Amino acid sequence: MVELRSLAQPNSRFAGDDGSPDPLTRAAIARAQDHTGYIRALVALCTSRLLLPIVASGDDGGDEPDPDRHAEMAAVTLEDDSGHYLLAFTGYDSLRAWQADARPVPCLLDELCATVAAAGAEQLLIDVVGPVPFVIAGDALEKFADGFRLVEFEGEDFAWVKYADDAGDAADAGDWGPAPTAH
Repeated sequence: MVELRSLAQPNSRFAGDDGSPDPLTRAAIARAQDHTGYIRALVALCTSRLLLPIVASGDDGGDEPDPDRHAEMAAVTLEDDSGHYLLAFTGYDSLRAWQADARPVPCLLDELCATVAAAGAEQLLIDVVGPVPFVIAGDALEKFADGFRLVEFEGEDFAWVKYADDAGDAADAGDWGPAPTAH
């Protein structure tokens, strides 16, 4: 497998990452057949490295080198009848299956969720071509974008948590909203 270091030059928190998917996260997503399974998949995603695909966009004119041609690297969004999605992947294998020339940028879930609106999307779509597509939207997307994580306790109890970086964050972390409940 291609090392991410040669593709996107990740920071040190992803040193040694070869792009392999987290098997526990993929299994949790595959089991997301009901509300409790969906919430458990969200819990698993909170601790996983995900890949944001970056592709060249801009002036595609001509095949010859042109000093006046400009291209930019951009995150990828997808639009269908149900809205706009920012794409992400659990592993380099699923990213490559979608588009082999996309460059993977390793990210955490909260970083991706915080990027959704800036990319002009309303939802995060993970593994669009499989193995199992997974969508995060609405309240969960907003909580993750605000830096919250979802944790599970014994007995199918779930809670939103936010780790305070400084005293200011601790004061802001008080309004957590309702925790998701298993049905």
